[in-house]
Amino acid sequence: MSHLDDHIVSVLPVHLSTNLAPNLQLHQYPLSNRSLEVPPSATLSGKRIRARLKPTTRRLEVHVPIDPRPEVWNVEKSKELGAGRLEDDKEKNQDTGKIKEGEEPRLSEVRFRSEEISHVGAYMLGVVRDGKLHLHPVNETHQMRPTLTYLDVLGRKSRRGRGADSDSDSDEGPPPDPDEVPPAAAPKKEKKPVGEAKEVQVAARKADDKGNQNLQGGLSAVRREMLMALRAEEDEAWNDFAYHGNESPESSEAYEAIFSRNAEALESQTNVTTFLSTIRGL
Repeated sequence: MSHLDDHIVSVLPVHLSTNLAPNLQLHQYPLSNRSLEVPPSATLSGKRIRARLKPTTRRLEVHVPIDPRPEVWNVEKSKELGAGRLEDDKEKNQDTGKIKEGEEPRLSEVRFRSEEISHVGAYMLGVVRDGKLHLHPVNETHQMRPTLTYLDVLGRKSRRGRGADSDSDSDEGPPPDPDEVPPAAAPKKEKKPVGEAKEVQVAARKADDKGNQNLQGGLSAVRREMLMALRAEEDEAWNDFAYHGNESPESSEAYEAIFSRNAEALESQTNVTTFLSTIRGL
């Protein structure tokens, strides 16, 4: 198709709304191929979707109940995974939930954890209604993925049960700080066999190069910042939020707030030359 055949079929007026600013967020679920809904079997038992937020570190979690039917869910495996999640929550100072005395913990939900995606430019939500394009700015974008950190806990327990050597692929604790001097190992006294003396040549290599020190110090500073950010996130308390589905009255009310009711025309304060000069690469 040539550019001559690509003609304009319609012109839509643009309406800008900021009714929900700065609280409109875009949540993406790249590993989920269906909408967030509670399975019917979980609904009958009173389960519902829950959400919680750490406002300072801007970490969000959405907890979706699983389908507990025996034909699609292994009850015994859920007990093992539930014990791992309970221990993982305790290590991270998280709320472990209400567990009755004598009841075994079970994995009863999938936790989607957020990773914030930085915006490049302005992100807008657009909806066409009645021949008009309504735009609303998006404040934050988060990608939600299932968190499986409880598997790390079960992996450590399994290695300890097999008597794995700590020098193998154990991941207990953070890696050592390169700025810290490692503790000196105790020398082992061994009897050396008396043999023929041999001449040995030793060459000393200069390791305290200034460039290496700067690189090592830079990596160590980045590592400390990452560890401090992780500790700050673990120490921050969760704030519980109510979750409303697509068909709820609360969601319908928020959806209607996207549309602008203002018919006042906006006047541009810039010309085409000024606008084009702000575009990178032109």
